[in-house]
Amino acid sequence: METITHNHSHPQPNYYPPNYKRSGSFDILNPLRRLVDSIAVKNARFAHLICQVIPCCCPFERNFKLFGRTYHIPALCKLNPLYDEFVMLRFRALSYLADECGEDVTKYIC
Repeated sequence: METITHNHSHPQPNYYPPNYKRSGSFDILNPLRRLVDSIAVKNARFAHLICQVIPCCCPFERNFKLFGRTYHIPALCKLNPLYDEFVMLRFRALSYLADECGEDVTKYIC
């Protein structure tokens, strides 16, 4: 039985890059995705800023009543083409604060 070895070149030991299954097509946003994925969180102030700027849940999802009927506006954040990258950046910031700095991050979790 063969063993599998992984060579990680990322500063986070448990980082696994997202799988982009866009074979055969050119993705114009790929440089931006790589840029956001390459942002390293190595400073507590920067990590706090990321956790404050990037919300933990979509702020646009709403239920509202009009003339006695309830209407639901779905989460529109999924329409953002860089949504997954920003969520992963926020997760890296939370992980840095919890693991490296030993801080309580419950105030940043919805």
